[in-house]
Amino acid sequence: MTTKPILETTDLCKYFPVKADGKSATLKAVDQANLKIYPGKTLGLVGESGSGKSTIGFTMVQLHEPTSGRILYEGKQVAGLKGRDLKAFRRHVQMIFQDPYSSLDPRQVLKTIVERPLIINSKLNAAERLDKVVDILKKVGLDADQLYRYPHEFSGGQRQRIAVARALAVNPSLIVCDEPVSALDVSIQAQILNLFKDLQKELNLAYLFISHDLNVVRHISHEVAVIYMGVIVEISPTDELYEKPAHPYTKALLDSMPGLAGRDNKLRLVGEIGSPIDPPVGCRLASRCPVAQEKCSQVTPELREISPGHKVACILA
Repeated sequence: MTTKPILETTDLCKYFPVKADGKSATLKAVDQANLKIYPGKTLGLVGESGSGKSTIGFTMVQLHEPTSGRILYEGKQVAGLKGRDLKAFRRHVQMIFQDPYSSLDPRQVLKTIVERPLIINSKLNAAERLDKVVDILKKVGLDADQLYRYPHEFSGGQRQRIAVARALAVNPSLIVCDEPVSALDVSIQAQILNLFKDLQKELNLAYLFISHDLNVVRHISHEVAVIYMGVIVEISPTDELYEKPAHPYTKALLDSMPGLAGRDNKLRLVGEIGSPIDPPVGCRLASRCPVAQEKCSQVTPELREISPGHKVACILA
């Protein structure tokens, strides 16, 4: 890609202090993550539960402060921003959460939920704000006659549309979407995904789309990053990743997904995902990987490019 990324991370780490067996320890939720998100494009981020997907999203929007590394928005460092600077950054980067019900205030009506960001971040008067709210609701497929309804009066899909409307209120250029359709029925998922794509085309939005569902990610993403135990193990243009996965973990994920399986010599991982409190030396997948060799437990693989735009962290690839 010739355009500059709108947001990128360099060696991003997020560690949490925890107690393990009564002793102080460190949970390495995200370890040395290097990602780039481009204007008007979607980067999908996939991995098993507990792999660090949501932590990356929370850290990007500064809900978590990074332990180390850099987060650049339009080339400027945003890690550690406070006060007015953080408020200004969040006008450009918004987040949509997994559960649309728990992320909405049950005591506020639709008008208040969508208008609140405008009150905080704009100088519009009450009439102008109302016009703006109605316009945003129209964009996400909601009606003005629903303005004074509470979240519990909407369906799950409608509540997620409200969450999208709230994020759009400040005219962001990037939205971090944390499992935004996983709590919805399949038919409603398709509607919300199409809404995301339509808004992206209309508003030139960039997305970080976090999901464990590879079918969903394939539908919406231009590029996909795969994370395992806090480490990015593969990044590729979407079509190439699904047609020619290079990392054993990516292959195993694809082989396990209904509707995506079909290749010969399906790869199956052994055991459960390990603990990020005490990650192993070398490749973190080595103990579960059926094609691992002795050196896989000794050498930590780095992301390297195997074809244009396709990087993999596996010494066997």
